[in-house]
Amino acid sequence: MRYRFDFGRALFFAALASTAACDDSVKGADSAADARGLIGNPAPDFEAKVVTGSKGTISLKDLQGRVVLLDFWGTFCEPCKKSFPKLEELNRKYAGKGLRVLGISEDEDDDKDKIPGFADTYGAKFSLAWDGDKAIAKQYKPETMPSSFVIDKNGIVRFAHVGFHDGEEREVESEIRGLLEH
Repeated sequence: MRYRFDFGRALFFAALASTAACDDSVKGADSAADARGLIGNPAPDFEAKVVTGSKGTISLKDLQGRVVLLDFWGTFCEPCKKSFPKLEELNRKYAGKGLRVLGISEDEDDDKDKIPGFADTYGAKFSLAWDGDKAIAKQYKPETMPSSFVIDKNGIVRFAHVGFHDGEEREVESEIRGLLEH
């Protein structure tokens, strides 16, 4: 059997592979978090200053007994502009049933003042906290912005999503519904 090298096809697949590294084209992936040992293990606790919504500080321990959608994001993140309305939709739909959506901003000190404006522009009513010293990110190791972790009522990381793509919210919603029912 003879094989013929198709240069055009090779270029297409090379371009496709390089696109997969972009923030807005990476599909939800449990394997990335699983490789870091988060899936199936207790979510690392943290305390962070809330900059929108309720003021003060919040810790993961405070949210015990709720399903938590923990989203790492930044005002510099183009895909986050698409994901925020979807996160708010989940927040509105399931907050009364035990879901807590919490956004953790990875903005630099110079940009932290942009967080409330970003929330207003993209409709986020859920709480946003700022990870100024990157201590929370060091524990979760998000690969890109946005990266989301779905944590069950017992504080166990059950799912992770790296990047954002349209339609992924249906998968996340299904995960959340399943965890809320248990």
